[in-house]
Amino acid sequence: MSEAAPIDDEEIRRHAEKMAKKKAARDRIVAAKTEERGLLVVHTGKGKGKTTAAMGMAMRCVGHGMRVGIVQFVKGVWDTGERRVLAAFPDLCVMQAMGEGFTWDTQDLQRDIAAARRAFETAKEMIADSSFRMVILDELNIVLRYGYLPLEEVLQVLRDKPRDLHVVVTGRNAKEELIEAADLVTEMTLVKHPFRSGVKAQPGVEF
Repeated sequence: MSEAAPIDDEEIRRHAEKMAKKKAARDRIVAAKTEERGLLVVHTGKGKGKTTAAMGMAMRCVGHGMRVGIVQFVKGVWDTGERRVLAAFPDLCVMQAMGEGFTWDTQDLQRDIAAARRAFETAKEMIADSSFRMVILDELNIVLRYGYLPLEEVLQVLRDKPRDLHVVVTGRNAKEELIEAADLVTEMTLVKHPFRSGVKAQPGVEF
């Protein structure tokens, strides 16, 4: 294995000068950002990782001693890795799995609408509870896509949330109105997925 070519003093000097200029520019940008407030965050798109990203934010909150509430609109009480981890911090994380599975599982429109309403009422209670610093509405986008909740009612609750509260919404096919209202939107793009090659969902990867 050949060794890397030696770096001369002039190249080292130019690099240090270039990085110093970049750092100064970056420091000026960061110094100009002074506002601190709760954000409306949306994770959407066809790619994997929307709920995973939200659960990562929940764990960050726990790490900072901040209380987080999670309402799962579609998923039932699945035995997931994140549920096991967060269950170890009952004072800092409240997770309510209020879904009954995907609509093709229940095959009952009235039941799905009723479950969505119960979950949203719980979400509203969490949003109004000043002890929470973040509320995660997992798969809310799915519920809105199927029209199980009135979009304008949901948007109004999100607009009226406490100023310091972060709210995270997940699920593919986010409504344009929600995207417009959000402060931060990330779209997960599907490039390749093992499910299409016959690989089933596995612990540590999907749940």
